[in-house]
Amino acid sequence: MWVCECGSVNRPRPRPHAHKRRGTGPACQAVVPTSKRVGRQRLVLDSHVSFSRTRTIGARKITPQADPDETRQVPEVWRTGISPIRLIGPIRLIHSARENLPAMQTAGKPTHPLTHTHSEKGRNVHTPLLGCASMNAAEMNRLHDEALQQAQAATGSAELEAVRVRYLGRKGLLQEIMKGLGKVDPSERPQVGKLANELREELRSLLDSRKADLETAVLTETTFDYSMPGNWRQLGTRHPISRIIEDVVQIFARLGFTVADGPDIETGYYNFDALNTPPDHPSRNEKDTFWLETGQLLRTQTSPVQIRVMEKQKPPVRIIAPGRCFRRDTTDATHSANFHQIEGLYVDRKVSMADLKSDITYFAQEMMGPDVQVRFRPHFFPFTEPSVEYDFSCHCCNGKGCRVCGNSGWIEMAGAGMVDPRVFKLVGYDPGKFTGYAFGMGVERIGMIKYGIPDIRMLYENDVRFLQQLG
Repeated sequence: MWVCECGSVNRPRPRPHAHKRRGTGPACQAVVPTSKRVGRQRLVLDSHVSFSRTRTIGARKITPQADPDETRQVPEVWRTGISPIRLIGPIRLIHSARENLPAMQTAGKPTHPLTHTHSEKGRNVHTPLLGCASMNAAEMNRLHDEALQQAQAATGSAELEAVRVRYLGRKGLLQEIMKGLGKVDPSERPQVGKLANELREELRSLLDSRKADLETAVLTETTFDYSMPGNWRQLGTRHPISRIIEDVVQIFARLGFTVADGPDIETGYYNFDALNTPPDHPSRNEKDTFWLETGQLLRTQTSPVQIRVMEKQKPPVRIIAPGRCFRRDTTDATHSANFHQIEGLYVDRKVSMADLKSDITYFAQEMMGPDVQVRFRPHFFPFTEPSVEYDFSCHCCNGKGCRVCGNSGWIEMAGAGMVDPRVFKLVGYDPGKFTGYAFGMGVERIGMIKYGIPDIRMLYENDVRFLQQLG
């Protein structure tokens, strides 16, 4: 086999160049951008190499292309394997990796066992590492920081996969390091192996975390369908307790009553003494009242508001005082340590029990229905004289008897009576000129009777399913 100056191969003997008759001339150029192994040698072609026709170097075919620039000829023939090949143009010969020459960044397959190839801007880049024999803890720490930094800086799934393949793949850097542990200095080998394992676990965990974060971000950005109808948020309603308070206020407002308010933390004077409550009354006991370390207490009723208003205002007085009260009651179906109460006061000249009965009857029929009847029963309260309890006829059975009224036909509501003259004297009113009545009722009790609520605790559990039924 003969190779002429232009690179053509002549078989079986030299003959005129057939390609010249085709008009191509000796300037045929083949662009060889990568190195090729021919036999046991690696040829890295830095520039253009001239061949007269398609040639095969190793397992790759090279087709000549026209190039106006003529490269300088190198009249050397490299005999590789079976046949000699004359190359025209600058060439560089890279010996086998087994000769342990310094690693360098070249095209094609890396020559150093710890040289890693990765793609960067469309081309292959080979990153050299130290040999296994020279691998130590310092180099492993540097590799650790570099790997975690690259994983943290990745902005897409493709970049994360590239980092994974580079370090954790079957031909990755960590795998090569583990294979070469036998060549590491015995004093460094345990530490290098430990650091390699730690790097594998940390990098794997970080890659999984970054992948989950990226998938979540992509899912959040891409899965929202702007064509979907909006989510309807149902409008809320007033709580049953708030509704009852508003209804009671509106009913008494039509009778000329105004709303008064007072503090939840009261003194013993306003809560007991000014209301003619004797010192030995059971309600003063710590078992019934929440006393504070300051000597004050959480009010047990809204009656103190009546005293505060009468101290500041001369008759006539016509008020209702809704508010929260507190007592040491064991919570059950009908009792609660926290409850709401509405009390009323009417003071003027010639106010009588007839006025009390007519106003309470009007309220009962407005709140429970026009057919409701009212009855008064004698009772005792320290701040009223005479005192009564009033009952409403059952609005469910119209007084015939049912489960709600306990088959009695009547429902106990609250207490009332004429204001005791001693109370008037404590606030500066002349009991010879002015008279008045007072009444009180529990808001929760009205709600339980009106809406048929079996347990007072249902009003405080805030179960939306229950509250929606009363909306």
